[in-house]
Amino acid sequence: MSSSNPNARSRILDAAWTLLEEGGSRVRMSDIAKAAGVSRQAVYLHFPSRAELLIATTRHIDEAKQVDARLAPSRQAMGGRARLELFVEAWGNYIPEIYGVGRALMAMQDSDEEARKAWADRMKALRHGCAAAVAAIAADGELRADLTGEKATDLLWTLLSVRNWEQLTREAGWSQAEYLTAVKDLAIRALMKHAG
Repeated sequence: MSSSNPNARSRILDAAWTLLEEGGSRVRMSDIAKAAGVSRQAVYLHFPSRAELLIATTRHIDEAKQVDARLAPSRQAMGGRARLELFVEAWGNYIPEIYGVGRALMAMQDSDEEARKAWADRMKALRHGCAAAVAAIAADGELRADLTGEKATDLLWTLLSVRNWEQLTREAGWSQAEYLTAVKDLAIRALMKHAG
């Protein structure tokens, strides 16, 4: 296949996505090239490093799953509490859709620097969303007095971790609805002065 094919980049990203979801412990550039039907050189032409490919794959997933549209209600919310609840709901409902890729990257990150960079990039984006929700609460004067914005962001970011979702839904058997209700309640109680 020619590397100049305009669809080659998308095929490479889709192949990487599929291989990550299938839980490969180490997805190699050659595996991705084979799955995409392109040469290894074509993969490197589009993505000079494996880290760039993995980061681009996670962003490609966000684009394919329309993450910006999912977050729009939170971003447009009137008031901090509404923004927090809508953000928790958007992210909480997104986790099951990206869980396969997330699980693969988390499993690889201790021994795979490129996977660690890709997962860190996604967690940085999550943290940014958490910080925006916390800022909206603070702007309303509703952030708990004993919390700085940074500490509140740390709490929310930790509460919304994929591992916590995994523990509750996969290991403890909670339904998605139970998870969302509990996490929203915990987030409100952990961050807001008037949780009622």
